Amino acid sequence: MLNRILWNDKWLFKKEYGEEYKLEKIKDAESITLPHCYNSHDGQNGSEMFKGKCFYQKVFDITDDLMEDNIFLEIGAASLVSEVYINGKLAHVNDCPYSMYRIDMKPYIISGENLISIMVDNSQQKYVYPIMADFSFYGGIYRDVSLLISKGVHFDILDGGRDGIYLKQVKLEDETYRLEISGAICSNKIISNAQVVFSVKDRDGICVQEKTIELKIDDKTEFKESIEIEKPHLWQGVEDPYLYEVVVQIKVDGSIIDERCIEYGFRTIEISPEKGVFLNGKHIKLNGVARHQDFAEVGNAISKEQMELDMSIIKEIGANSIRLSHYQHDDYFYTLCDREGLLTWAEIPFISVPALKCPTNQNAKDQMKYLIKQCYNHSSIYCWGVQNEITIGSESERVYEMVKELEEYAKTLDDTRYTAQANIHNVADDSYLNKLTDLVGYNLYYGWYYNEIEDLQRRLDNFHKTNPNIPLMVTEYGVDTNYEYHSYEPKVKDYTEEYQLLFSDNALRAFEERGFVLGGYVWNLFDFGSSNRDEGGKKGKNQKGLVTIDRKIKKDAFYLYKAYWSQESFVKLAGSRFVNRHKKLNDIVVLSNVTKLSLYVNGNLVEEAERKLPMTKFENIELKLGSNIILVKGYDELGYEYTDEMILNHTNDMDNSYIFVNKQNSDHVINWFEKFDLSNADEIKLKEGYYSTVDTIADLYENEEAKAIFNKYFSHITGSPRFESMMNTMSIESMSKISFFKIPKELVLVINKELNVIKK
Repeated sequence: MLNRILWNDKWLFKKEYGEEYKLEKIKDAESITLPHCYNSHDGQNGSEMFKGKCFYQKVFDITDDLMEDNIFLEIGAASLVSEVYINGKLAHVNDCPYSMYRIDMKPYIISGENLISIMVDNSQQKYVYPIMADFSFYGGIYRDVSLLISKGVHFDILDGGRDGIYLKQVKLEDETYRLEISGAICSNKIISNAQVVFSVKDRDGICVQEKTIELKIDDKTEFKESIEIEKPHLWQGVEDPYLYEVVVQIKVDGSIIDERCIEYGFRTIEISPEKGVFLNGKHIKLNGVARHQDFAEVGNAISKEQMELDMSIIKEIGANSIRLSHYQHDDYFYTLCDREGLLTWAEIPFISVPALKCPTNQNAKDQMKYLIKQCYNHSSIYCWGVQNEITIGSESERVYEMVKELEEYAKTLDDTRYTAQANIHNVADDSYLNKLTDLVGYNLYYGWYYNEIEDLQRRLDNFHKTNPNIPLMVTEYGVDTNYEYHSYEPKVKDYTEEYQLLFSDNALRAFEERGFVLGGYVWNLFDFGSSNRDEGGKKGKNQKGLVTIDRKIKKDAFYLYKAYWSQESFVKLAGSRFVNRHKKLNDIVVLSNVTKLSLYVNGNLVEEAERKLPMTKFENIELKLGSNIILVKGYDELGYEYTDEMILNHTNDMDNSYIFVNKQNSDHVINWFEKFDLSNADEIKLKEGYYSTVDTIADLYENEEAKAIFNKYFSHITGSPRFESMMNTMSIESMSKISFFKIPKELVLVINKELNVIKK
């Protein structure tokens, strides 16, 4: 049997690089336990985030007996690139920062004491994704490390997958499913009398189907077999996430030599561009949340307990789908999605800007390969995401080619699931990009980064009118929200809980009212680390979460989603952190999914209402000076009572601590471009072979004249810590699509006139 030994203890860590660390034990290293992230604080608190090479080491003994076995090292993930040295010899280089990888240790180890040294580097890489994105690129060996030991015969564990076995289901007639089981067996000797036993067990452990095949094993032997299951108990999402256990065993002379036990659900998923998603023939709207894999003060080295906490919050809000963004997540979380019935969007970090100068785009393909092969057996996954906002850098024929190649490659690896993409809002509805995947998502922030809240509805309708045969969903939507900020008159960029409520309610109604919209993924369920951010009163974090990064505070909007989605009856008073109220008359907002509400102020019933919407407003409720006790009672259809209470202080003066004060509040800073003459902003036809705003900053810097033009307009950013990492990936055109830079279209046109006369 394959023996797995968790190998997380007694590691050494050095936050610096030295060539000698490949060969010698580090004398002044820090003792740590894996998983470990070396940006657990500076990746979240707004201080300058360390990006560079670090070393992990472990000294271990190998006995003479163990030298006779097969020994493999499994590294759950190391970001962004890693090099593994065993006794000073380079054993492996990995540039897929979110994927598990394994190494055959036998060629490098010796009997007795051994040294393993792992270099991990989280600095920007030219051809390794992600190149640029709005989240912290944490460094470290941030998932479990294990030793895998085999006596000589085992399922293939070096094919890039996880189990060495792949399960594929095909629905036949009469509610019968054919389960196709394939894989490979490795052996260091010829075995002529091996058997492979396949069995499917129900939740009670009762075998419902079994088959045995005879096999001759020689070095590496592939197998493929199928089993038919009549009328299986179906995996029906959150309603009934029923999982069977598929057991595959290698037997020799009646003894089990190796075994895999895989949880597996039978289901069909059909998606209509007009009617939406059907799971086993039953229509569902994707009530989805998006999630990053980080947590307060641990970075991305999250524990199983923290993953389980996340899942409990997802269950509480009532979501039935999740987008695991923007890369491969820990395998345990996909398992939790299987068990809890969450339809899962899984994706690779082909995000924001592509490595256009890489002729093969091999790193994106490698990450796609590992994502699909390692997650293939997870029944919750319904689609593979091939790109996210990849046109921030540029929308071009080359980008189309890269997306098309990834989509086709995903289909060769798995032809049973949908392919999907998430586009930035300025990808036109009729763009060729939208024709390249089965599903199309848009990341839409109407009413936050651009336009008005209600423009979301118009955009959805226009897209469907233009593309009636393309299934559409909203893959991101949200607003940054600091739970300390509040307002009587919420508005864009005030960062208040009240504005997040208005924004979210509009989006949820838009999805509900449109049958053709598959659903949406709120961005984000949790605040997450984004080291370059300084926004909304907090540094180092993206605050679009419905829950804080430490999972301790659920913002009011969390309960609005719960009111829309959850079957668990409840009532919640919004504005409980808006304690000091300077107005005598106040609107009291109740978030609930019960049928009847009663509002009490200081013990007196002031109003009753039939709840018709998830957000109910009691208008012009009078408060007395000083402390007021607000109580709401809610009743469900069976008459059960639910309550919530808060204290509001009616004050004479406004509490200014609730108001976000923009540090860059001068017009000169915000509209930095006003010092330039934009009156001559006419569009020109760009000449080939000459510089323009679509060239990267690095390309412009290769020509002194083009460099001077760039510095003329953007000298205010060239000294920033972020500038160096931008140079190889960003162009003026791509910068103009990011609200942070505040570049008007007219300025791009003016700069093009100056650049496009300079020959390359």
